[in-house]
Amino acid sequence: MRAVQLVVALVALGASILGALLVGAAGLPVSGVLKALADTVPFVHLDSGLSVVEHNVLFELRLPRVLMAALVGGLLAIAGAGYQGVFRNPLADPYLLGAAAGAGVGATLAIVAFSSAPDFAVPVAAFTGAITGVLLAYGLGQVASRGGSGGGGTGTLVLAGVAVANFLSAVQTFLQQANSQQLQRIFAWVLGGVGTADWGQLRMVAPYALIAVVVLLTHGRLLDVLAVGDEEAATLGMSAARVRFLVLLAASLATACAVAVSGLIAFVGIVVPHLVRRLAGGSYRIVLPLSLLVGGAFLELADLVARTVVAPAELPLGVVTAFVGGPFFVLVLRATRRQVDV
Repeated sequence: MRAVQLVVALVALGASILGALLVGAAGLPVSGVLKALADTVPFVHLDSGLSVVEHNVLFELRLPRVLMAALVGGLLAIAGAGYQGVFRNPLADPYLLGAAAGAGVGATLAIVAFSSAPDFAVPVAAFTGAITGVLLAYGLGQVASRGGSGGGGTGTLVLAGVAVANFLSAVQTFLQQANSQQLQRIFAWVLGGVGTADWGQLRMVAPYALIAVVVLLTHGRLLDVLAVGDEEAATLGMSAARVRFLVLLAASLATACAVAVSGLIAFVGIVVPHLVRRLAGGSYRIVLPLSLLVGGAFLELADLVARTVVAPAELPLGVVTAFVGGPFFVLVLRATRRQVDV
């Protein structure tokens, strides 16, 4: 059954990627696109019949964007599943520990400091800011736990994340007010999108994304054990604190990779894992890989809507996910109101 679910999700992701490649402002022939893609396979040689312009549109504009949407969606979804496993709370999301706020500060600083910054400056600054925000939250949580009466655990870490996120958001607001001439560029990044994706950005984040995904996928069984309780985990020889730290680190790395290249795209990390659990059960051995695949397909379709619904203009991708995720979040909140510890 698990294999069937993974195959279905993989097919859905492949179909969404192919659909996104075929749809766009520049009409490309279906047969030409399929032949051009097949021609990239080793030992396969086909004449696609595409013109030079059409070939460039497919491989230099559309394909990087499509792959980036799938990558960002998958990273946000699997990070959300990881956070929810650690905190045992379906409302936890990838931006919980200050990653988004830190990325916002980093991107804003890059935009403000370099009016003609190279293409990689904003993603690198956002990535650095996201990791810094998470490390600040984790460090503050550790200090607060040691200073308390009983080690605050995940609750203390969440509160530390909220404090760091609010502080960094205030810093970003100050920078925006002090540099009003750059507000349009800053807001364009904050609203999220993959329209500027290129092969350089993909190469930049791919190694870190791979590390984060591998760590999360290999901790699925341990998260299942952790869901039973820390005492039960200890009887099995498992260190709950170590598992939480590694999963939090990997989920935060995945989040940092995503926001560095796409800006802030909300709700993916809540909607997708919750939907996967409803369809496939609560075991993280299946929730994590399915979240990766379904998250990629979900954001692929959201980006397709963003660039077609008001064509030739584009909607910010974060707006599209908010339209879907906002009502869904309310449903999740109502369904879990008795389980959430506020």
